[in-house]
Amino acid sequence: MAIAKAERLMNLALCLLGTRRPLSKRELRESIEAYLEAGSDDSFNRMFERDKDDLRELGLVIETVENLDGEVGYLARRDSNRLPPITLDAEEAAALGLAAKVWQQARLAGAASGALQKLRAAGLPEDVDPYEAHGALEPRIPVHEAAFEPLMLACRDRRPVLFDYRKASAAHPEPRHVEPWALECWRGHWYLAGWDRDRGAERVFRLSRITGRVRSRGTGFTAPVPDVVTVRETVASWAGEIADGTALIRLRSGAGYPLRAKATRVRELGDGWDELEIPYGHGLDAWLVEFGPDVVVLEPAELRADVVDRLRAVAKG
Repeated sequence: MAIAKAERLMNLALCLLGTRRPLSKRELRESIEAYLEAGSDDSFNRMFERDKDDLRELGLVIETVENLDGEVGYLARRDSNRLPPITLDAEEAAALGLAAKVWQQARLAGAASGALQKLRAAGLPEDVDPYEAHGALEPRIPVHEAAFEPLMLACRDRRPVLFDYRKASAAHPEPRHVEPWALECWRGHWYLAGWDRDRGAERVFRLSRITGRVRSRGTGFTAPVPDVVTVRETVASWAGEIADGTALIRLRSGAGYPLRAKATRVRELGDGWDELEIPYGHGLDAWLVEFGPDVVVLEPAELRADVVDRLRAVAKG
């Protein structure tokens, strides 16, 4: 559905940019296949008005002109919609080329490849190859979850979604009705931040815990969308990046290197175990569970209880 809409918007934009005179609604309907397939005049009018508003929101300058007969026509003059030349120095072009390397999977790979071709034309040096397999920098954003693509589109289009979500401490998934704000990647895991309609509060969902299909609901948002910085802070807090205390754990020797990197104190206990003091914040229990039998929580008591609950939920399947 999103692809069909994008194609329809592109066709409308091309018609408006390619004409030398204003085109009426009737002429536009006869020129675009998707409009011909509209079931009725009312359906077409609603579709056209939404598309016109979407194009204007994307920055296309569309003029409305009334001819001598009183008929309204539309056009987008090229001189009003022409971007200034884009010039990049070698460092800027190389940085953008490196960013294009990040997305090498799913539908974003094609977009990244097309962007790289434009960067070549804009000044990316030929000897800079961001796709070189043996470069010093190998940025990757792994996307394995099937929920990523529909959620990405829902965030872009501001469309509420429904999905089944299994909390780490629960044995079975529950339905969630969410207004999606943004997707963020922390510690190699993807999270969705948004407004949970059923709970009336902001929530963060780890994509790997979304089960089944993500369904869209075109009813619009009911809660205001915070700015990007606030969303990132929310995800960081829920993902355990913001700590307000410390925890004491036992860690098997030779294991849990990410935990060791976070530790503020390490003490050898002998018998193949070490004692670590690590920052404690929201989401630490979920992270500790990933290390399985290599980690034992000593304190605080509430963190130990949360980890035990999560392990019991996993054991129950």
